[in-house]
Amino acid sequence: MGKSAFSGIQPSGDMHIGNYLGAIRNWVVDYNTDESIYCIVDLHAITVPQDPELLRNRIRSLTKIYISCGLDINKVAIFVQSHIKEHAELGWIFQCLTPLGWASRMTQYKEKSADKKEQSSVGLLAYPMLMAADILLYQVDGVPVGDDQKQHVELTRDIAQKFNREYGEAFKVPEPWIRDSGARVMALDEPTKKMSKSGGPNNAIMLLDSPAVIKSKIMKATTDSGREIKFNPEQAGLYNLLTIYELFAPGNPTRPEIEEQFAGQGYGGLKKATVEVVVEGLRPIQEKYAELSKDEGYVEQILKDGADKIRPIAAKTLSEVKQRMGIG
Repeated sequence: MGKSAFSGIQPSGDMHIGNYLGAIRNWVVDYNTDESIYCIVDLHAITVPQDPELLRNRIRSLTKIYISCGLDINKVAIFVQSHIKEHAELGWIFQCLTPLGWASRMTQYKEKSADKKEQSSVGLLAYPMLMAADILLYQVDGVPVGDDQKQHVELTRDIAQKFNREYGEAFKVPEPWIRDSGARVMALDEPTKKMSKSGGPNNAIMLLDSPAVIKSKIMKATTDSGREIKFNPEQAGLYNLLTIYELFAPGNPTRPEIEEQFAGQGYGGLKKATVEVVVEGLRPIQEKYAELSKDEGYVEQILKDGADKIRPIAAKTLSEVKQRMGIG
């Protein structure tokens, strides 16, 4: 048996290369096994207002992205969070179990509600407890996440330990699994901030962008004064472009090899080379996505099969939780 993993992404916007390099590609490389479960977390998406038809389409689009990026549907389970009711039920139980102080300390809640606390939904505060339910339902070993979600996985561990202490051992306590390389791909137009689904038109390279759009965005990317091409984190724009090149370049060149390759070329040469490796790197993903889009029924069947495969695990966990708590 390998290590079992659970992770998920919100269907709240188009996927960009930061989502791919920081998350999905790592899932494909490290956790593309029978023990791994990947969710489209639609219940998390509705903590803020969503257009119903757009949300429905984005759920299916994200499913196709997962598969197009290389997740093996013959091994992993891919499903929609709301298709398994145990997520919401265990989420409520965890809301009742979690001290308000724990919830209100979450950095993402403080950031997202900072300017509009009175208007923010209760769901925004309860988000980490639902995330804990997502993970703990399946008794997995770990959660491959980016740095920004580590605090939520730590809360998940705290909730599991609190329940196990107060009601008896019901949950495996999972580990956060964080990769260093590619964990933080920054915005092309503001390289001191993470690439974002909701940024400006030149903020992010989307996985389905055409070669012409990719070229336009990279050629407009913010760089720094100077000509020397080195991996210097203090030169945020250049460092980001070099990181993107490094993560897409065939043959996995080392950083010294990349610096030698671009010695004396200036930023224009780096940008052109980055366009080439990104376009070629995304080509197979885009071709597979187009193929999947021809048969929406096939996509629906994948989601049904994924939910059917893992629903018994969720049901068993929730049943034990309710029995230990005296519910029902």
